[in-house]
Amino acid sequence: MSLSPRIIALLLASLISALTITFLTFVEGVTNAMVFVVGLSSFVISFFLVFYAIELLVFREVNKMYKTIHKLRIRDFTITRKSIIKNSNPFKKLNDEIFVYVARKQKEIDELKRLEQFRREFLADVSHELKTPIFAAQGFIHTLIDGAIDDEQVRDKFLAKAARSLDGLDALVKDLVALSQLETGEVKMSFERINLTHVTQEVFEQLEKVANAKRTSLQLKSSPGGPVWVKADPQRINQVMTNLVENAVKYGNENGRVTVSLEEDKKHVMVSVRDDGPGIPPEHLSRIFERFYRVEKSRSKDRGGTGLGLAIVKHILNAHKAKITVMSKVDKGTTFRFKLERMD
Repeated sequence: MSLSPRIIALLLASLISALTITFLTFVEGVTNAMVFVVGLSSFVISFFLVFYAIELLVFREVNKMYKTIHKLRIRDFTITRKSIIKNSNPFKKLNDEIFVYVARKQKEIDELKRLEQFRREFLADVSHELKTPIFAAQGFIHTLIDGAIDDEQVRDKFLAKAARSLDGLDALVKDLVALSQLETGEVKMSFERINLTHVTQEVFEQLEKVANAKRTSLQLKSSPGGPVWVKADPQRINQVMTNLVENAVKYGNENGRVTVSLEEDKKHVMVSVRDDGPGIPPEHLSRIFERFYRVEKSRSKDRGGTGLGLAIVKHILNAHKAKITVMSKVDKGTTFRFKLERMD
């Protein structure tokens, strides 16, 4: 038999009324009418007081706890700690505290699951990326060992290919080490006052051969003109600019244009690297800063690179307390933007 608040209140009110009447029967001078009135009054008052206490203070809050559990099951995390402080009802406080605690733990579990999935994907990607150049170099070297070394033309060709595969492996390992050091904070930034205009021009000179091969023009636009001074680590910002400009050239169109814009305001310099290439589909934009993520895996492989460049860029800029954003439209190009602290 399940007891509802109304039945419990009725039983307790009847018991209180009975005790009251029993007590009055031992008091001299009390008439039957008085006993009836007091008994009825105690019954009614007791019933409503007990019913209110049980219904509002216990059953209703317990029902809310069940609703809370239901919300947690469907992951509806909408209670804030501020609302708990305002509540004076201890049952409600307990209910909301349980909700907030479980919600926080659930989010931690979800984050751990996400990190575990990320770890598995990362290990699979690393295995694949390392396997490709190693197997290629092995194939060329074993072919030479099996007798092709006697043919001078074949020997030189295969040795050159093996060397390229090992160079790619070396670049991959270096990028992995750099990314690991950035993520763990082992790499300390050495902030200086640097001329961003000069850094960009140096990057253009370094990539001139790559740009000429695709007949791509490199342009620098600076809103004030002349030197643009920022607070940054010279080596790391050079790495950021090199990576962004090189990607813009590689993934842009033939006979295209890559434009680096520097725009100053009172406290910051906005840096934009824009290409007029095929752009990035919307479904890929949120993932392009992930390690080894490639929009078009086959075409990206043909163009070289380790797949870690944008992840390294993101971590370097995070260390500069800057956030990189990307805007892209298919067939209309891509623009990467970030801000650096200005120094006069």
